[in-house]
Amino acid sequence: MNPLEIIQKYYEPDSKAWYFLAHHSRLVSRKALEIAGKVRHLNPDMRFIEEAAMLHDIGIFYTKAPRLGCFGYRDYLCHGYLGRELLEKEGLPRHAPVCERHVGMGITLQEIKDKSLPLPQREMMPLSTEEKIVCLADKFFSKSDDDLLHEKPLERVREMIAAYGEDKLATFDEWLILFKVL
Repeated sequence: MNPLEIIQKYYEPDSKAWYFLAHHSRLVSRKALEIAGKVRHLNPDMRFIEEAAMLHDIGIFYTKAPRLGCFGYRDYLCHGYLGRELLEKEGLPRHAPVCERHVGMGITLQEIKDKSLPLPQREMMPLSTEEKIVCLADKFFSKSDDDLLHEKPLERVREMIAAYGEDKLATFDEWLILFKVL
């Protein structure tokens, strides 16, 4: 399976959305493979990680994110579950959950309910080693004009995650240790 062929079904290769998605996804994929390479004893599926990292944000075109060239009607928060639905239709049931489970540090059903988030009522937490690695790698890169091609420093990532709660930061810090990022 070639992730870029799937992306090309939904994004014009010369569009602004393709530019942001392709660059971001390549960087996340590279970082995820680097992380996975440090924990070979956990037997991560390297090919799956590469593919899933390339596809994790495929749902952004459904959202209202004009700065990314995306002119959909949904909140950006929805790109994960919308990407999941798209990949399920593409016949990629293993890749699909990575889309919705990479958002934030994952989103619990309780958070969805408590915050009245515009998301399906289900757990959206990374479960597998591969899902956690893609989620972790994603946190080091933005889809913004000034940061697109640069990895964020660890302290900046920690600050951004801390804004979502101490529990999210604790999970992030656990993963840094588990996946030997520190």
